[in-house]
Amino acid sequence: MAAHYDVLIVGGGIAGLSLASALAGKCSVALVEAEQELAYHTSSRSARQLIPSYGPPVVQELTVRTLELIAARDAELTEPVLTPRSFMLIGTEEAVAAEASGHMRSITPTEALELCPALVPDSFAAAGLDTGSFGCNAPLLLADHRQLALSAGADIITGARVHSAQRLGSGWQVGAGMEAFEAGVLVNAAGAWADELAVISGVEKLGLQPYRRTAAIAAVERPLPEHSPMVAAADNTFYFRREGNDVLISPSESVPSGPEDAKPRPGDVERLVARLNQVTSLGISDVRRAWTGLRTEAADGVPVAGFDAEAPGFYWLAGQGGYGFQTSSGMAELAAAQILAGRGSVSSACQADVRPGSRTAQALAATRWSVRR
Repeated sequence: MAAHYDVLIVGGGIAGLSLASALAGKCSVALVEAEQELAYHTSSRSARQLIPSYGPPVVQELTVRTLELIAARDAELTEPVLTPRSFMLIGTEEAVAAEASGHMRSITPTEALELCPALVPDSFAAAGLDTGSFGCNAPLLLADHRQLALSAGADIITGARVHSAQRLGSGWQVGAGMEAFEAGVLVNAAGAWADELAVISGVEKLGLQPYRRTAAIAAVERPLPEHSPMVAAADNTFYFRREGNDVLISPSESVPSGPEDAKPRPGDVERLVARLNQVTSLGISDVRRAWTGLRTEAADGVPVAGFDAEAPGFYWLAGQGGYGFQTSSGMAELAAAQILAGRGSVSSACQADVRPGSRTAQALAATRWSVRR
């Protein structure tokens, strides 16, 4: 016998969990995750930095709102999710100017070297600094969303991969693992598998593309000072930040991939270490562990949030790219408002002054009026 819910969320990463916590207690909610543990894929492989100057304008707006929402929640927690940590961009004058935004101010190379003495002088010509950036305790944020959802009555089922989904009457009938579900709204928060879930559901896919992004924790001979900023190359060839006495490093690659349990490719981390040992005095000596995540994007680089105009009750919450954590609470606020309002497209929810969520709805509306153009 099928279990009945108002909303069934497919995907147990930051997108699905944040929406579950936003909806729970307001309607009946279940979340199903294909893996045996939540946040197994991209959400457990985050750089753990929320950067208001990172991404297109709509993402920056969502980031500012997410920071506000997490900060409000931090006031109720014994351990904060957010820790101030500036973000610094370095490179040629042209590259930094192209990547900098209204949340970032220009600083001189001398000022940049004072903030991060590990940088080799003359290895960059310009720099920008975002002092509104925060480090994010990703495991704590995920655990908090899970606990909020469960305490408000949501059901979370792991090890339940969706194998069938069809529109039935006024809702959806879904098979996941050994379980059957019926729900009025089916939320596609399946990350790199979002298009695959659409196909299973008989919904036209959006052409969402996963991209590889590798990172590693490495030992250094000269650790960074405690309050060092996260540093990224404006040409997207690397970033690094302090991780205790070690450093977290990434080649910032963006290589197309299929949906998979991604792993580092031979040579990627080794080339990165050689590059960083040229432009810094860190003295990277050993790679303790490395991993690869998938950043899934729509063609226009804007996160997808809204009911599918051609599939009633099918809600997309996908395509967050590399902005998943930093847009998660704002996106969940918007999605919950739209779902609870029972609107059939992004445009109708934007035209209605739905609160909470109208602020982020307006931000998305400026770029995308529907999940299908």
